[in-house]
Amino acid sequence: MTGAVRRTVLPGGLRILTEEMPGARSASFGIWVGVGSRDESRSLAGATHFLEHLLFKGTPRRDALAISAALDAVGGELNAFTAKEYTCYYARVLDRDLPLAIDVVADMVTSSLIAKADVDGERDVILEEIAMHADDPTDAVHDEFAVALLGDAPLGRPILGTVASITGMSRTAVAGHYRRRYTAPNLVVTAAGNVSHAEVVKLTKAAFKAAGALGDPDDVPAPARIGGKPLKVAGGVRLLPRPTEQANVLLGGPGLARTDDRRYALDVLNTALGGGMSSRLFQEVREKRGMAYSVYSYAAHYADVGMFGVYAGCLPKKVGQVLDVCRAELADVAAHGITAEELDRARGQLKGNFVLGMEDTGSRMGRLGKSELVYGELLSVDEVLDRVDAVTLDDVAALAVDLLGGPETLAVIGPFDDASAFAA
Repeated sequence: MTGAVRRTVLPGGLRILTEEMPGARSASFGIWVGVGSRDESRSLAGATHFLEHLLFKGTPRRDALAISAALDAVGGELNAFTAKEYTCYYARVLDRDLPLAIDVVADMVTSSLIAKADVDGERDVILEEIAMHADDPTDAVHDEFAVALLGDAPLGRPILGTVASITGMSRTAVAGHYRRRYTAPNLVVTAAGNVSHAEVVKLTKAAFKAAGALGDPDDVPAPARIGGKPLKVAGGVRLLPRPTEQANVLLGGPGLARTDDRRYALDVLNTALGGGMSSRLFQEVREKRGMAYSVYSYAAHYADVGMFGVYAGCLPKKVGQVLDVCRAELADVAAHGITAEELDRARGQLKGNFVLGMEDTGSRMGRLGKSELVYGELLSVDEVLDRVDAVTLDDVAALAVDLLGGPETLAVIGPFDDASAFAA
C-alpha cells in the first residue's frame, strides 16, 4: 500500500515528486537530469557518462572522500547511472537520514568543481571501463547491434563514448556540457519511502538555493522528450571478429517508440518469446536442443524509435543452428501469433514482475523520475495492470507482423571472418 504521489514545481522549473510508502523504514532520493548519450555531438561522445563520474569527485563543501564517507557512515547507498536519454544520481538511506541524502546528492549535482586534475585522473578510469566493456562480448554485442541498427546516429553510439573521444575531451568541454545541461528546468527530484512531501520540498529548495541553482524564477520545466521524425534504421549484419570460446549473437530489428500505445502488446510478445524459462526461445533453444546456456529477447524504447532483439550465447560451431531456430520461432509468431495459453502466462508474468518490482523504495523513486522526465505522465499501478490485461491475441498478432516480418539486423561477436555467412 502506498500513499498518493505529490508534485511541486518550484519557481525556476525544478520539479519535485514524492510517494509515501507507509510502513517503510527507508527512503530513496534521486535527482534526474534530462540528458543522455544521445544528446552528445561526436566530439562529446561519452561526456554525459564522464560527468557522472566527475560529480563524485568534489564540491566546494566536500571532497571525494567526504562525499562517499557521508553515506557510508549511515549505511546508505550512493550511486548514479547514465542512459541514452537521461542520467540519475541517487541515494537510499534509513528514513531518519533522508536530510543527509538530499544535502549530499544536491551538493554533487549543483556544485561539482569539475577540476582539471579530476578530469585527467578520471579519464583513465573511464578508458579502463571502456576496455572492460569491450572485453565482455555479452555487453559489447549490444553496442554492436545498436550501431548495426541505427548507424552512426547519436542514439546508436555507446554510452561510454570511444577511446578517441574520451582521450581528446578537455576539461573545458566537459564543464561546458555540465553548465548547459544541469539546469533547474532540466532536473527532476524524486523521493519515495517513509517521506514527507513538505519536508522533501523544503530541504531540496534550501539545498538548491544555497548553491544558487534554482535558476531564473520565470523558467518553466523542460517538456518531456518526445519523438520527432522517426530515425532511419540501417540493418544488415555486423561482425566483430574475436578469438572467443563462445559466440554471442543478437538478432532483431526496430521496436516501438516509448509512447507508442502498442508497447503493452510488445511487452506480452517479448515475454512469450523470450522473457523467462517457459518462453518459446528458452524452451526451443536451451531446453529441447541444449544449444545455448543463455537465450532471451528484450525490447528497448526511446523517444522516437525502439529496438527489439533476441540474444544467444553459444559455441561457435552452433551459431548457424541457433540462428535457424530463432529465425524459425520469430517467423512462426509473425505468421500465427501466440497461443491463448502463452497470452495468459505472459500477462500474469508481467503483472507479477511489475508489482513485485514496486515493493522497494528505489523502484518507486525510479518510476517517478522516468515518468516525469521521459513519459510526461504517471500511471497508477492499477492503470498499468489494466493495460496489460487489455492486450488481446489480435493485438499481439498484428504487432508481430509489423515487428518480426521485416528485414533483420544481426550482430555477431566470435571467431569468424565472414559476415555474409550469417545472413538470412
